[in-house]
Amino acid sequence: MAENSDITSLEDSFRKFAIYGDTKATGQEMTGKNWSKLCKDCKVNDGKAITGTDVDIVFSKVKAKSARVITYEEFTKALEELSAKRFKGKSKEEAYEAICKLVAGKEPVSAGITKAAATGAVDRLTDTSKYTGSHKERFDQTGKGKGKSGRETIVENTGYVGSYKLAGTYDAKVKK
Repeated sequence: MAENSDITSLEDSFRKFAIYGDTKATGQEMTGKNWSKLCKDCKVNDGKAITGTDVDIVFSKVKAKSARVITYEEFTKALEELSAKRFKGKSKEEAYEAICKLVAGKEPVSAGITKAAATGAVDRLTDTSKYTGSHKERFDQTGKGKGKSGRETIVENTGYVGSYKLAGTYDAKVKK
């Protein structure tokens, strides 16, 4: 069988994959989805000797009839089943140790996670200095939004038409 340090790191890997993606998981039981992820991430599932279907079949074999999860003991049985198929030329013990080395110390990989892209298109669309028309009036020179005053037209009761260049000069002319 595997060495003691391999067993502890194997159990550690089991716990990490068991809680992956589930906030309520305790790490004592692993779902079929996480078992498939473990086999894929640790390169147990090579696509030739072992496929995704083989992984699912082994999971169904080792779990209890009505259960939807496997424990650590069932997990080691599942690895034993897969080891014989993955490493055909080796003895059972050598194959099990080899598959334990593949899994031991590994963590779930978050591949394919979408990150916020700061490409030229995003910068161009969020640059307030290039806004025109009514949108331009919603931001000041620094690019900070004006709030309600930028969205609504505030009426000034001065008696002049908006943007009249001689606004406020009437009183100066009449007083003469």
